[in-house]
Amino acid sequence: MRLFLRDHLPLGILTIIQISLTFFIFWLEDVGKLSLLLYPIILNSSILLTYLIYRFISLRSFYQRLSNPIETLNESVQTVGYAPMAEKLDQLLNIQFHHYQDGYIHYKQKLSDHITFINQWVHQMKTPISVIELTIQEEDAPIFSSIHEELDRLREGLEMVLYASRLDEFEHDLHVESISLQPLVREVISSHKRLFIRNQVYPVVQIAPEIRVYSDEKWLEFILIQLLTNAVRYSAGSGEEVVVSAYMKENRVLLEITDHGIGIPKKDIRRVFEPFFTGQHGREYRESTGMGLYLVKEICKRLDHQVELESQVDKGTTVRLYLQVVEGV
Repeated sequence: MRLFLRDHLPLGILTIIQISLTFFIFWLEDVGKLSLLLYPIILNSSILLTYLIYRFISLRSFYQRLSNPIETLNESVQTVGYAPMAEKLDQLLNIQFHHYQDGYIHYKQKLSDHITFINQWVHQMKTPISVIELTIQEEDAPIFSSIHEELDRLREGLEMVLYASRLDEFEHDLHVESISLQPLVREVISSHKRLFIRNQVYPVVQIAPEIRVYSDEKWLEFILIQLLTNAVRYSAGSGEEVVVSAYMKENRVLLEITDHGIGIPKKDIRRVFEPFFTGQHGREYRESTGMGLYLVKEICKRLDHQVELESQVDKGTTVRLYLQVVEGV
């Protein structure tokens, strides 16, 4: 209603000006019976009011559409009336919607092709890495230790690319089940034992065998790898422990990963979960991509887990995961 009145305000002003000019001309001509003016004024006003009522009824849906923002794209192709202006608006929105659909389908297909290519490329790259590793596994020379280290970094980088590409189709790659937490943590640590040894950091697991959680094992394993890798690398050479503990808290399992490394500056803590943010220490450690904690945050959000981080410079960092507990545990 308000938009309708604003749209027809110039017409109302023009009508008032016309009536005023007519009245002024009659006054200048010194017409004796100015009361005769009442008849044309009332007649013109009635015609104008009838016209406005007709316009309001015929274009009510049109003005409601313009006044209320649409909530979904499907609303843009709804009919808003049969007046010429409303029909033209419907045609315009329909054409726009179809152009958008065509562009969206094209973009979605390109994205799907890109993800497929990335996944195939990652799997192809894993084969030469495995071959190189098998070739040098019996070698003891120091140079081969460096090659092992670089192979581990390559493998971790490829895994990150693979999981990042799968994030947009997370629901199609999800299998939630009951998981025994202690064996999973030990398996991740065992598979990365060279990382611990190379950086002179020692893992300590403080998780009761009976603790079980609801999660997706593959995605949860990826989360643990990212958090443990960060904890180890930022504690390198300290000879300190990385402690992985779990206990019940408010009907959830709280999993903590604590290191005694260099910590995170206070100004960087609020941004560590942003994509590509490396912070002060990330610029010092060139291998940092700024994607690890971002992926952890996004995966936790989709798994209905909660992640928190607490850190002090030169004292260490603690990352907490709140996981769904299996009933009866």
